[in-house]
Amino acid sequence: MKTLTILRHAKSGWDVQVERDFDRPINKRGARGAEIIGQWLKRQKLPVDRIVASPAVRVTETLDIFQPAAGLDAIEPHWDRRIYLASAATLIDVIRDTGHDADNLLISGHNPGLEDLILMLVPESDGDALRAKVEEKLPTSALARLELDIGDWHDLDTGMARFTDFIRPRDLDPALAPAMDED
Repeated sequence: MKTLTILRHAKSGWDVQVERDFDRPINKRGARGAEIIGQWLKRQKLPVDRIVASPAVRVTETLDIFQPAAGLDAIEPHWDRRIYLASAATLIDVIRDTGHDADNLLISGHNPGLEDLILMLVPESDGDALRAKVEEKLPTSALARLELDIGDWHDLDTGMARFTDFIRPRDLDPALAPAMDED
């Protein structure tokens, strides 16, 4: 069995002038969201063996805060440019390229690709409250954790995942809602 943890980057700093979207940093609310989600992951004692992430500034800054808070600072992320603004289909290809040696993979990147990825991997079923929350929106710094009955990431396909966890910054600190839900 494999677990896939999906972490959307923290809230972007739109007040900062940048030439390229790729270079947009996170803001103070984003930093707080990344920190409390990392702390939550650590409290839950959920394992992560490998991190694959977009090299965009807002993702690298998110992980710079999230990883120490989660107790994952010993893991060096693999920066994969394909993740930057990727479609769900491209994200599936990135995950498949991971191989079989990591049982607990964390991928960090952007919407709408990450939201679409979750909705592609988790089949629709009556009463799935976690999937319904993602259908509503995958906000910044949100973390989703999925289980898959596969032995190798090459075997990843649509409709085969089960939700185990979904947490948003506002679930842990109401002061981070609702403005936190913007890009």
